[in-house]
Order: sequence, then structure tokens, then C-alpha cells
Amino acid sequence: MLIKTKSGRDLKLPTDEEDAAINAGIAADPDTFELTDKEFRRLKPPGRPKADVTKNRITIRLSREVTEHFRATGKGWQTRIDEVLKEYVKTKY
Repeated sequence: MLIKTKSGRDLKLPTDEEDAAINAGIAADPDTFELTDKEFRRLKPPGRPKADVTKNRITIRLSREVTEHFRATGKGWQTRIDEVLKEYVKTKY
């Protein structure tokens, strides 16, 4: 059976026989187990937890020199710009 995803991709679902073979293989594997309903409900959602203090999403135009400098410092460069601006606010106000 083919189904179409929201993005337009076609996915081929396994037949009932293929699905039964897959489940039998999983059941036969000693390193796997099925979670109970109680265990399944206790799982945490994937991804980063919600922050207590969130930031405002804005658009700001910065000079090329500034963005190149901070991007060259690697991952987290936008956070470092935020830290520099917070330090400026502390010293000026």
C-alpha cells in the first residue's frame, strides 16, 4: 500500500505478512522489549525542554564584519552576540 506524506513523498507500507515477519523478528531479539502503557506514558517528548525564560524572535541587520566575526567562532555565535549585547546594557544602563 502506498501513502502520500504532507511533503508529497510516497511511502510504501509493509503488507500484513511483512509486518508480521518484522514483529516476529523484534519479539525474537533478546535485546528488545515492548514498553507497557504505563512506561510509554512516562516517556518524555523528544527535543529540547521548554525554557523558563524565552527570548524574543526579531530581525536585526548587522554589519558583515560583525556577523563574520561571530560566525567564525563556531556554533552558538548568535548566543555570543546576545551575551555581548547584555553586557553592554549592564555597563551603559
